[in-house]
Amino acid sequence: MRNHILTPMLALILVFSLIVLPVSAATTSNERMIHTQGTGTITTTPDRVEISVAVMTEHADVKAAQQENAVKMNTVMNALKNAGLTSDDIKTTGYSIYQVTKDEDRILPGDRRAQVYRVTNTLMITLTDTTRAGEIIDIAIESGANNVNYISFTLSDEKQASLRAEALQEAVAQSRADADVVAASLGISVRDVNEVTIGGGYYPPTSRMYDTMMLGAGMEKAATPIEAGEVTVTATVSITYIC
Repeated sequence: MRNHILTPMLALILVFSLIVLPVSAATTSNERMIHTQGTGTITTTPDRVEISVAVMTEHADVKAAQQENAVKMNTVMNALKNAGLTSDDIKTTGYSIYQVTKDEDRILPGDRRAQVYRVTNTLMITLTDTTRAGEIIDIAIESGANNVNYISFTLSDEKQASLRAEALQEAVAQSRADADVVAASLGISVRDVNEVTIGGGYYPPTSRMYDTMMLGAGMEKAATPIEAGEVTVTATVSITYIC
């Protein structure tokens, strides 16, 4: 009885093997791959500018230095708001108090050196109208700011996202064009895409330094000329094609 039971089971196993093996063999192919990289670059004008300005005061008495700084900074902020800026456009990014040693203006050598407290309050001004950069710097300086740390032209998040999409399309087109050229040279053609890797986007902000030495007493007042220049958005892709 046992032999009669085992024989049909073995037959079923053999039949199942005959069915499965040809299917496995059919999924094996000699597909060839071409791996290419593409870079897309979009050049544009910035739509945002960041300006870092500061009020610095010095006094032998720390409270006097603080009070003088507070009065001057309030004057600066009020002037900026009167020029149309809002609280969202103006942000405090630094406040410091430390003691410094300064040489006093004395004729005889060996005279003592003065200890004073230096208070610095720093503002970040953000503008969506880049053409106003020079105007806003002039307003800040005229109302009491005595240091401009830097000016940085950048892109808003919305514009950066839009331009990155364009750069990615350009990168993909370049990658596919290279793959088609290589495939044609080998006598084959691209049939499908196997894998895509998207690289990180990049755009360098355009920074300018501002020479506060131009603000010396007796110098003729003139509007500050500031040019935004251009920024470049870059995106990369790596694509593996099936031939």
